[in-house]
Parts: sequence; structure tokens; C-alpha cells
Amino acid sequence: MKALFVQIKCHLGRAYDVANAIAEAEIASEIYSTAGDFDLLVKFYLEDDADAGHFVTESVQRFDGIKDTRTIITFRAF
Repeated sequence: MKALFVQIKCHLGRAYDVANAIAEAEIASEIYSTAGDFDLLVKFYLEDDADAGHFVTESVQRFDGIKDTRTIITFRAF
């Protein structure tokens, strides 16, 4: 399994709606609200052979209220 973090920028007033929708979909390991340029930081675990690009576009960006995303691919946990 590999960890993938996605920062999510939501349309104004939609951050909690987006976070709740992702939580209900049960695809995320952890969901945090954040301050700064992005509203949410979400941690996902993918199978080693999974395509991160397809996962983000098909499974994450599909939620209504998402304006933009930034994906952080990890290599190793310490």
C-alpha cells in the first residue's frame, strides 16, 4: 500500500460538505480541515499498482464542491 495526500480547495462555504461526502464514501484514511491555500488535507491509501492520477480524477475530484486539488505522492514513511 502507498500513501497519497490530496489537498483540496473547495468552493466558498462547501468545505464541510465536501469533507462529509468523502468521509461517507469511505475512501479516505484521514480527513483534516486546514488553513491556508487549501481547505482540506486528505490521506488515502492505494494499492501499489494503482494509478494515482486515475484515482484522484475519478474518485476524489468527483465530489460536488471541489474547486481544485493538489496531489502529494509519498515514497516512504519513517
